[in-house]
Amino acid sequence: MTDETRIDDLIADLRRGPLEVRRAAAAELGTQGEAAIEPLIAAMLTGDNDLRWYAARALVQIGEGTVGPLLAAMRTEEDRDFRRYAAAALTGIGDAAVEPLIGVIESADPDIQPFAAMALCGIGEAAVGPLLRLMKSPDPKTQERAALLLWKMGEVGAGPLTEALETGKRAERSTNNK
Repeated sequence: MTDETRIDDLIADLRRGPLEVRRAAAAELGTQGEAAIEPLIAAMLTGDNDLRWYAARALVQIGEGTVGPLLAAMRTEEDRDFRRYAAAALTGIGDAAVEPLIGVIESADPDIQPFAAMALCGIGEAAVGPLLRLMKSPDPKTQERAALLLWKMGEVGAGPLTEALETGKRAERSTNNK
């Protein structure tokens, strides 16, 4: 049996198998590496939310290589449920997804920015530094988006946000006093 055939069989198990079969199929798909990325994304696009959840779990297990294809699919597909599950997968991938997600926030892509924001908030601490960097952007809208995301993160982002704002005010007063 070829890898492609095995991947197709496992995705079929995700679609219609009982709970234990679906769990096992998701786990095995996660070990198939990059060969399983596009078939899993395709399954997420055509499946129900249960299938999307299991496919997202497998994509998280595959890891970093899924970030680019997931973001590309999020840009071209308008299905909000798909985008929501793709964002959940990006959250699960964590650190490797931060910079590409920051790029979405910085570019203000209106179609997927809310999903990127949701993923960054879910990732948490690893996103704080890059968001603080965006607060130094010459674009006030980018600064605002970064500040709002840090605030939305709760305790993880609020402390660094407050510190950055206070440091900025001190620097501004120092410049104005000269």
